[in-house]
Amino acid sequence: MRAEQAGKNIERAEQTALKLVGISLLLLAAYVSFDAIKSLITSEQPQRSIVGIALSVVSLIVMPLLASAKRRTAAELNSAALHADSRQTSICAYLSAILLGGLLLNAALGWWWADPVAALTMVPIIVKEGREALRGETCADCD
Repeated sequence: MRAEQAGKNIERAEQTALKLVGISLLLLAAYVSFDAIKSLITSEQPQRSIVGIALSVVSLIVMPLLASAKRRTAAELNSAALHADSRQTSICAYLSAILLGGLLLNAALGWWWADPVAALTMVPIIVKEGREALRGETCADCD
């Protein structure tokens, strides 16, 4: 009886965690959309940032490693929520790549609009991942 109750509690916690991951992804998509559109409308030109470039390079190295470790742990624990979180970490790596591209295009060519346009290209992917997490649709072979 206790084992059955513990299993139900774990399942409930997994579903709650999946919903939180989904909500955080949808909030991220909304924020990225808002900020990118605002930057384009106001012609907000970012400053050249060597620190930003360095941090995005570090993030490009660290985030995939972290996502991979989360996926392995999720498989070991049979945790759909942790797997969804690993996908969110992968998205952070994609965002870092886009950030780096935007920063480099701005720094090298003065293309201030490159970063917000690139960010908008990620929004559909972020929304898709958020919806899947909210529906509890995760899979071990997605990544």
